[in-house]
Amino acid sequence: MCRWIAYRGETIALERYVTAPAHSLVVQSHHSLEGNSAVNGDGFGMGWYSPGTLEPGLYKEIRPAWADENLHHLARHIRSHIFFAHVRASTGTPTTRQNCHPFANGRWLFMHNGQLGDWSLIRRQVESMIPDKYYGDRIGTTDSEAMFLAMLGAGLDSDPIAAVARVCETITELVRQTGTDEPLRFTAALANGRDLYGFRYSFNGSANTLYYRQAGEDVVIVSEPLDMDRAHWKPVPPGTMVVARDGKPASIEPFLSSAQAAIAAE
Repeated sequence: MCRWIAYRGETIALERYVTAPAHSLVVQSHHSLEGNSAVNGDGFGMGWYSPGTLEPGLYKEIRPAWADENLHHLARHIRSHIFFAHVRASTGTPTTRQNCHPFANGRWLFMHNGQLGDWSLIRRQVESMIPDKYYGDRIGTTDSEAMFLAMLGAGLDSDPIAAVARVCETITELVRQTGTDEPLRFTAALANGRDLYGFRYSFNGSANTLYYRQAGEDVVIVSEPLDMDRAHWKPVPPGTMVVARDGKPASIEPFLSSAQAAIAAE
């Protein structure tokens, strides 16, 4: 599975969390401690918002993060108040730039660590959830990108939490109907240039790890801590989300709790 970090707060250089920490994302790309795979070498990517712009910038590379000499230079010079970084471990789709995270559309950034059950069994149904308005924006083959475009079609601009919940509920039911033993794992980050959301949800298996750290208005959400001082990192409980809206402290809120209760009662 993949590793990622998401940040919202004061404008800083990306290197503070992407490359500089002792257990930085670059280190995690070849020595993850809490992922299903210690190596996340199937490409990487970064997304960020520059001052005065509404749409995020992107940098993606199919080489492993540890092998790209440009990464340290870019992370040192790019500054942003919201940024994402992601190192990929593919669950079966090809290693291409189009399949590397994060994904961007309009003002939105999205990245994901997990899988949608057996993708081969539900791919057609999930892609049918993407409205024509957004289907032309599908340039890769991952389940993550398809899910993101379905969220846009479900009303991400007007109510992001409700849109994500609707899509997760629908896909959970699709996975359940297939009867597969493969889990649905949705540990993901979403941002619109002002607000940051982090989700930890699963069906048919345990949820992937997720932590967050807050200092003032600065919020960092990570797949695994960036250092060994665990006292500063708070685990995000399964079935919850981190909500870090502009100018407000982060909070932990329920996510799909009613759907999980219904599934558990079956």
